[in-house]
Amino acid sequence: MSTQNPYDRFLDGRPLEAILATTPAEIADLLKAIGPEKVSTSPAPGKWSAAEIVCHLADCELVFGFRLRQTLAEDAPTVQPFDQDKWAATYAGIPAAQALEVFSAMRGWNRLLIGAALPEAAERVVTHPERGAMTFKTLVETMAGHDLNHLAQLRRLAGA
Repeated sequence: MSTQNPYDRFLDGRPLEAILATTPAEIADLLKAIGPEKVSTSPAPGKWSAAEIVCHLADCELVFGFRLRQTLAEDAPTVQPFDQDKWAATYAGIPAAQALEVFSAMRGWNRLLIGAALPEAAERVVTHPERGAMTFKTLVETMAGHDLNHLAQLRRLAGA
């Protein structure tokens, strides 16, 4: 496992673009399976509900989009980390459908950027204060692994 991408253990061998492209529809299917009566219910104390997971994904898509653009626009930038739990404190009452709409729109926008940038920009360097030096491609791998991690959580909630 790469120290730069703590999510690479979730990568399953599929092309990154395929993972990034299918995540929004997979989330929509899982939210339907979870159902409106359970979508906002935490599975255990301190654990995020399905709606909160989707809010987190929307926030992360915003962050990933900024990091990708910063990596393309600047020479070896340092990106800003964020405290996901502090950001999650704002999620109460946000409908999962609205978070999915935001995630899907931003994901489409980010996929256009990634498609235009790769493979030429794959090795552009970026530094994460907690993870060290990484590349544009590592950011994309992180996005895909992050998707798969949270899709697995949503699948568990759908099966519960």
